[in-house]
Amino acid sequence: MKAVREAPGGALIEVRVCPRSRPALEMTGEQVLIRVAAPPADGRATDEARRALAAALHVPPTAVRLVGGQRSRTKKFLVGGLDGFHADALLHGVSPAGR
Repeated sequence: MKAVREAPGGALIEVRVCPRSRPALEMTGEQVLIRVAAPPADGRATDEARRALAAALHVPPTAVRLVGGQRSRTKKFLVGGLDGFHADALLHGVSPAGR
């Protein structure tokens, strides 16, 4: 299954969050892996992952919303104002044309 898909209103991105790690964002095949320093308590790791994803996609953190997996390490984020093609290109380190 592809990690980045089109969704109404933006791009739906499925990520694997690794709390209590050295912060990093990487693509491993078709999986987005976000390592965060925060512990998984009180949603801190999720919030840090949301902000890291926003930074990688060059959108404000308010444009990234958790839509699934609140208590799971595999989470789904909806990124408003960005289509799936551009989100996928940015996560793979490619500068998409027109941005």
